Amino acid sequence: MRVRGVSEKTEREDAPAQRDDAPAQRDDALAQRDDAPAQRDDAPAEQVAEATAQGEGLPAVPPLAEERKPTDSAAAKAPEPPRVVVPRWVQLVLLPLSVLALYALAKAAGKVLVIFIIAGLIALLLNPAVALLHRSRLPRGGAVLAVYLAFFLTLAGIGFLLANPISSQVRTFSDNLPSIVDEANKTIATFQHELDHHGIHLELVKQGKTALQSVEGKVAKSAAKLASFGGALATEAAGAIFDLVLVLVLSVYMLIYGAKIGALVRRTLPKGDGTKTDDYPHLVQRAVSRYVGGQLLFSAVMGTSAGVALYVFGVIGIFPDGRTYAVAFAVFYATMELVPYVGPILGAVPPVLVALLTKPITALWVALLFAGLQQLEGHVVAPQIFGHTLRINPLLVILALLLGLQFEGVIGALLALPILAILRETAVYLNRHLTFESWRRSDSPLL
Repeated sequence: MRVRGVSEKTEREDAPAQRDDAPAQRDDALAQRDDAPAQRDDAPAEQVAEATAQGEGLPAVPPLAEERKPTDSAAAKAPEPPRVVVPRWVQLVLLPLSVLALYALAKAAGKVLVIFIIAGLIALLLNPAVALLHRSRLPRGGAVLAVYLAFFLTLAGIGFLLANPISSQVRTFSDNLPSIVDEANKTIATFQHELDHHGIHLELVKQGKTALQSVEGKVAKSAAKLASFGGALATEAAGAIFDLVLVLVLSVYMLIYGAKIGALVRRTLPKGDGTKTDDYPHLVQRAVSRYVGGQLLFSAVMGTSAGVALYVFGVIGIFPDGRTYAVAFAVFYATMELVPYVGPILGAVPPVLVALLTKPITALWVALLFAGLQQLEGHVVAPQIFGHTLRINPLLVILALLLGLQFEGVIGALLALPILAILRETAVYLNRHLTFESWRRSDSPLL
């Protein structure tokens, strides 16, 4: 009995302790209940959707598209638009007729087409600057005006910076021309004396004087024809000024309506994927900009090389006048490099002529110098620069230059390469988005 009483007393003493532990147990239960939503949130979206569906007796629903994490390759590669299929009747009839119609139109347009092409190339070249100003909340007309003002001011500034050294060197050359001619006559007389000493009688001095007299007589006889020639020259100059103004006006209108023209081109051609790398107007504009930038860089490199080489010839005494006229010769050579084929030859004429008047052996060294520069131009500079700009086979480049020279002379040769760059981008774009219907036999009775 005593033991039983002791045990009952012990149970009564432990009861308050159990009651004190009850609140702590309730707090733990509440904490577990609070952690349950967090665990559900941490669960994958697929498990949540499946659990919800099973609880409600519904089929499992896949997670939303934005909840799925796309792979890097799927995010980087945009879906390609479907190719446009060209039917066989279009290949057989419409395409040949379109080519013939374009050829007839180009042949009939003649000079007008050349003016439009020049204006279009200028607009493509200046459009990035206009678009940049237009994005800064400047009206497009104001942006066009600002770009043209900046363009002409830049040309005027370059001309002003180069005018003084070029004019001073040209003036120096004009002042030294009589002494250069006298030195040339003395050189010819010395050479004739050497020939006479070896029994060779050519009378170079007499023939030289006769040649000078004949040139003087021809100039005197031509003075009467100068008035009529001046009238024809004035007419040609007026026509050239009119064409220049027309080109500027057309390019201004093309820049103002550039966005609408681009939208029309996008609607006409097969649709791209929406990126700049697959946008036809952007690709054409980039091709023209690359060509112009490459051509300017090429001319600057070759002009600088010629000027430095002539200055070095002047310093070491091979061609003393090269040190005096280095800037004028360099600017002229760089300008002539803009003209295909004949440009490098014409650019070498003034220094070779001055060297010939000074000393014939000096002219030989200067001619060898420019021959070396042209080899460097054709094998090193041109492939490195135009290989990154045009990205066209050199055979096609030569063919385009010959065709341009045949159709429109020097202007055609100047326009040949940018037109070829545009045609290349057009062919690549159409090849990406067009597919021709096969000509294999089918059960259909139609073409």
